[in-house]
Amino acid sequence: MSAVDFEYAIKKDVRNNPIVREVDEARQRQLWRSFGIGGVLVVVLLFSTWQHVELVNHGYKVQRLEREKAQEMEINRHLIVQIEMLRSPERIEKLAKQFDLVAPRPEKSFILERAAPSAPPDKSALALR
Repeated sequence: MSAVDFEYAIKKDVRNNPIVREVDEARQRQLWRSFGIGGVLVVVLLFSTWQHVELVNHGYKVQRLEREKAQEMEINRHLIVQIEMLRSPERIEKLAKQFDLVAPRPEKSFILERAAPSAPPDKSALALR
């Protein structure tokens, strides 16, 4: 390698100017259109997924409510049977005997009769049902 070649290698001035490109309007429109279509598809997909998830959640809620209803109906049947057992005349008579209660004698009891309501006067301002 000679001194001239070495000097050239050191003193070589390389200009590295950035290349300025023009914006392609048609390509930009196509890019924005693609983003818009992609965005609409994503929104539709998210909406569809949201509807499906809500449908599944409502299904679970309905099943839970039906299960609770069946439990409450079973409790209701049990309570009705218990009420009927507590109202039975044999049980009431047994409890009365435990507390030394006796049936009233006919001379000690009397019956109250209901009085029939009287008819309204002829020229009454009352409305009849």
